[in-house]
Amino acid sequence: MNRRRVFLKLSGEALAGPKKTGFDEATVMEVARQVKQSVDIGIQVGIVIGGGNFWRGRTSEAIDRTKADQIGMLATVMNCIYVSEIFRNAGMMTQILTPFECGSMTKLFSKDRANKYFEKGMVVFFAGGTGHPYFSTDTGITLRAVEMDADCILLAKSIDGVYDSDPAKNPDAKRYDTVTIQEVIDKKLAVVDLTASIMCLEHRMPMAVFDLNEKDSIANAMQGKINGTIVTVE
Repeated sequence: MNRRRVFLKLSGEALAGPKKTGFDEATVMEVARQVKQSVDIGIQVGIVIGGGNFWRGRTSEAIDRTKADQIGMLATVMNCIYVSEIFRNAGMMTQILTPFECGSMTKLFSKDRANKYFEKGMVVFFAGGTGHPYFSTDTGITLRAVEMDADCILLAKSIDGVYDSDPAKNPDAKRYDTVTIQEVIDKKLAVVDLTASIMCLEHRMPMAVFDLNEKDSIANAMQGKINGTIVTVE
């Protein structure tokens, strides 16, 4: 089934490609190609990007957790500026919203402003997380998806779904075709972090997990064709 408004979460590491840091332009251009297919048929797309290609949280006891998280927020802003420009080069209109002022580089988030951009056919990037420490980009995308009345959250990962155990460690791990958000919480399946999982449960926000590197996986997922795991809220 087609969806009207979807929120896509991309990991920073995925954008880095084989280099593991910074940006891999070919990877980002392929993401842009797929997203454009959905935008061209009228699907409204919001995007949240992690910051792991630049910063992996608090890695030193010499850095305060709050400051470490602030660095991570700025890493997501850099990622959104870069990806936004690649999207524009691919023929899409974009805007970047942040929960804090970034001079003229982004616009300050408000629901009304985001809805205005969506109605104009723009891809809207939600950068800077929630704007507060101790919250991940998982929580950031869940908050914005709920606030913006999205139909679902799409999680493009380096794994092709949700498993009952780590498939890298357990060759007999089984992939779920569907799983409820309550099961995700009870079994600690780590689709997203616990705060985000509980928000999805309380606000009935479905998710889908699929492999970013599978051919046309983003384009297919945005049109409701999931080759991965659907996380239901029933």
